[in-house]
Amino acid sequence: MSAHTLPLQDYTQTARKLTVSFRLLLGLYAIIPICLALYLLDYWFWQGALRAMLPTKPNQLLLFQILFGTPHIIASSILLVSNRDYLQSYQKKLLWMTLVLAVVFGIGSLFIPYLGFYVIVAAWTVYHVLKQQHGVARGVCRLPDFAFYLLLWLSVIAGLLIYLGIFLNNNFDAPSLFYLKTAIASLCVCLVLGALRYQRYVSTAFGRWFLWSNIFLVLSSFYFYTQQYYLFAMLIPRLVHDATAYIFYVTHDYNKHQAQPQNSIYRIAKRCHISVFLVLPILSFGLAFLLQAYGDAVISYLTQVIFGVEIRKAITLGLIGYLSLMHYYTEAFTWKQDSPYRQFIGFSK
Repeated sequence: MSAHTLPLQDYTQTARKLTVSFRLLLGLYAIIPICLALYLLDYWFWQGALRAMLPTKPNQLLLFQILFGTPHIIASSILLVSNRDYLQSYQKKLLWMTLVLAVVFGIGSLFIPYLGFYVIVAAWTVYHVLKQQHGVARGVCRLPDFAFYLLLWLSVIAGLLIYLGIFLNNNFDAPSLFYLKTAIASLCVCLVLGALRYQRYVSTAFGRWFLWSNIFLVLSSFYFYTQQYYLFAMLIPRLVHDATAYIFYVTHDYNKHQAQPQNSIYRIAKRCHISVFLVLPILSFGLAFLLQAYGDAVISYLTQVIFGVEIRKAITLGLIGYLSLMHYYTEAFTWKQDSPYRQFIGFSK
């Protein structure tokens, strides 16, 4: 889902059968102390055995790719295209963005090096992840615009540098790594000072918990990055972001389809006696597994047999890359206050 501010009055409404609980969303940040506890156990008792087992890059672990990132992107796509009214509402925007992506990544690839594309996509990814979390928290914290955007951009820039430090680690020599970590540390200090200054605008203890949870999300990722627990550094924001999105998606689908299924997916699920809560997770995680584990091999084989040309990573880079970028784009407007999505979403504390 996107990161738009959630109005205070929204989460006091209980007209819908199911509401998004802000307490549940806040509870997702428990992944931070859980990872910290595992780190301390590894440091004190396991002599670093856990760190030695973890991959140096999270995307080297197929299970991480199957569980995080791709499933919620597929879920978002299913939610959009399986409901005819949504597809009709946004079809012009979808076609326009598809054309833009084709031009940028088609023609642009002739002039922009791969590393440049990588940084652009990484920046968009980090911005999408953190803007969602800050936007959700703002619905409780009620920060003024200047405070909200200052904390958001400090978080995004620090998060992007952490991301690049993990995934482009081999591109940095020792002095560059020192400057990179110094820059991140400076941003984190500014982030903490900003939160200390602007928390006075937050009138409730619950809101301050939300505010500081997002601050510690960035700080913990940076700390685990410096300690070379790279999986933890990526797992924390990834889990919080993806689980938050699923809570919105499933709540939406329950309220839209529970009483009377509105599309063929939920009509089939009803005939098969599959709970509304399970439909989207089953579909999205199942498709993510099939695409990540077998997609590239199947397409490579078919193109080799039919055309005599082997196309590599057509799924993981081509299809999933396209869906990811479209997800970042569409989630910026599909959850706005006046969106048709929002008529099926209510909030509770």
